[in-house]
Amino acid sequence: MDALLAALADPARRRLVSLLAERPRPVGVLAQLADARQPQTTKHLQTLERAGVVTSRRTGQRRVYALRPGPLRDLAAALGRLADTAEQAGGAQATYDRYGLSLRTERLAAREPGWADGRSFTFHRSLTGRPELVWRHLTEAALLTRWWRPEDLRVSALVFEARPGGAIVQEYRDAEDTDSTGPVVGRAEGAVVEARPGERLSYRLSPLLPDGRPAFTAHVEMALRPTGPGTDLDVHWRMADSTVESADFVAGIEIGFGQSLDKLAATLAADPHDTDSTSPDSTDSTSPDSTDSTSPDSTGTDSTDTRSAK
Repeated sequence: MDALLAALADPARRRLVSLLAERPRPVGVLAQLADARQPQTTKHLQTLERAGVVTSRRTGQRRVYALRPGPLRDLAAALGRLADTAEQAGGAQATYDRYGLSLRTERLAAREPGWADGRSFTFHRSLTGRPELVWRHLTEAALLTRWWRPEDLRVSALVFEARPGGAIVQEYRDAEDTDSTGPVVGRAEGAVVEARPGERLSYRLSPLLPDGRPAFTAHVEMALRPTGPGTDLDVHWRMADSTVESADFVAGIEIGFGQSLDKLAATLAADPHDTDSTSPDSTDSTSPDSTDSTSPDSTGTDSTDTRSAK
């Protein structure tokens, strides 16, 4: 496949393929129709033959080339599958397009400070696992890092002190920045307001703009309710202190936090009895890293430290 793509990357070779699609032709005729010299045409045909898209036969003093349709059909099928993957309902391309629409809408709306104050978002998920386990995934840094992040970012630092007045810090870097040499692309800071283990968690969190100012303040309330073997989780977001520059953050909340909750649900479903994590009093820390103001996940922030205290 790579050899075929490389062979077809040259416009002159694509022209020869088009001519051979009409009928088999000798080198001399192909050179004439392509308005090229015969030695150059021969080299192009040899490249196409090595790639498997043409074949040749010597007849007398001439070498006649013919197209092999099979490799082109295989290539078309492979490209079609790529397009189908990108366009699948609810897939990455649909999410990207939806975020783009939301981004344009919010940027038009952000005309003066306070423009998004009072805006609210609600989320509901029915989760596998008892409330005690869900609580741990909501409050312990080692478990939070599994789901509380955008798809294309990694947690570089996370602090979540699950007690009233406890600090919250989020920080992210690009997922491919494994050695932390790139910039922090997202950071948010906040504090826990209420923490009733297994029942209720509320906190405020502010993503930071590049100059360090808060973009807005999100007041987040989470309620857990046991349902047989599982847990119903209801989340309510309320916006305050919104700045004009916060539009890119606000545009990503519904899509991004929803995706994070989906990731939480998948994590719990994979192991509803997970006990592998830090204990409530343990501390796990990593260096602070980035915040992503445009990412459709999180509050537009990306920076945290990996600690959890209760």
